[in-house]
Amino acid sequence: MKVNIIGRKVEITDKLRNITEKKIEKLSKFFKDDAEAKVTFSEQKLDKTVEVTIFQSGMIYRAEETDRDEFAAIDNVVDVIERQIRKNKTRLEKKLRETAFTAPAEIDDAEEETEFKIVKTKKYAVKPMSPDEAILQMNLLGHEFFLFKNSNTDENNIVYKRHDGNYGLIETE
Repeated sequence: MKVNIIGRKVEITDKLRNITEKKIEKLSKFFKDDAEAKVTFSEQKLDKTVEVTIFQSGMIYRAEETDRDEFAAIDNVVDVIERQIRKNKTRLEKKLRETAFTAPAEIDDAEEETEFKIVKTKKYAVKPMSPDEAILQMNLLGHEFFLFKNSNTDENNIVYKRHDGNYGLIETE
């Protein structure tokens, strides 16, 4: 697995880099050799945040943890991703084909001079999938909603997590 470590307002020491690579390599047993892990360290006041995003065969696994100690945060984030994989393992094996999802394209920061301030823009290819697959991908990303092309209707749809814990589907006309 290829590991890319980024520090935002944090200096990445050799010790931190080595320990991070070692911890992320523990996850390589779940992935093929073509997997890429992006680890981002950031600091705000005294808290250290570690965000790990793993791209493999179009699937995206993401977790973020904050702790006072960056080493504890990396341990926690690896545990979260491992739990995600174990929790969804049978769903992933049964329902997903290798090209079900695609990695998002580069994220562009855009600022508009209107009364609404857009602070982040994302672009990604919308792949056909079932609503169940879209819910699974949304949960793996930790998002509240997910845009996808419904493979049953060939229309763009949105799945979202409701306050009662259930899921909703928005279909376009």
